[in-house]
Amino acid sequence: MTAVDDATPPATEPDGQRPGRSRIAPWVALAVAVVLVGLFVVLATAGGDDDNTADSHLLGRPAPEATGTLDDGTPFDLARRKGSWVVLNFFTADCVPCIQEHPELVEFAEEQAALGNDGAEFYSVVVNDTVEDVEEFFEENGGDWPKIYSEHGEFPVAFGVSAVPETWIVDPNGIVRVRIISKVTSEDLNVTLQQLREGA
Repeated sequence: MTAVDDATPPATEPDGQRPGRSRIAPWVALAVAVVLVGLFVVLATAGGDDDNTADSHLLGRPAPEATGTLDDGTPFDLARRKGSWVVLNFFTADCVPCIQEHPELVEFAEEQAALGNDGAEFYSVVVNDTVEDVEEFFEENGGDWPKIYSEHGEFPVAFGVSAVPETWIVDPNGIVRVRIISKVTSEDLNVTLQQLREGA
């Protein structure tokens, strides 16, 4: 008669795993998924609405030498605009955020024009686009402020603009004060300008 081992072998699930493991795995996967989703939400929302300004080596310094040609053929030299607040909006006619912010820019330009000599000068700086496309864009969407073209993109290069829209504010002394790297609203621009004027 052979000896029988009193120790019973551990029960197994049909797939050969010990009991409980197959029930724990889905919970572990769910926990990992929740952590990843939470991390994504934090990263996606961090600083999203609090501040759309961006740092630049140009801030607080004289504006770069930037020249171009206005849509009426007149030469434009930013250095000759001293004495006025100047707002530059870099854009492309087929840029979706540019299209989305355009009604706000129309409102802003109208409000500044209504202030007369106290209003800021507002310009659209064309980035990698044609005169025909820009003219068609403004005919369809409104806005009659000047547009600045530069033959080889010198104007955007001077400000280091690689993506649109971007909006810059230069004070009457020719000092760069603000760089905004996202869509803007008329209210945001007006409030920013007022704060700058009061701070100046």
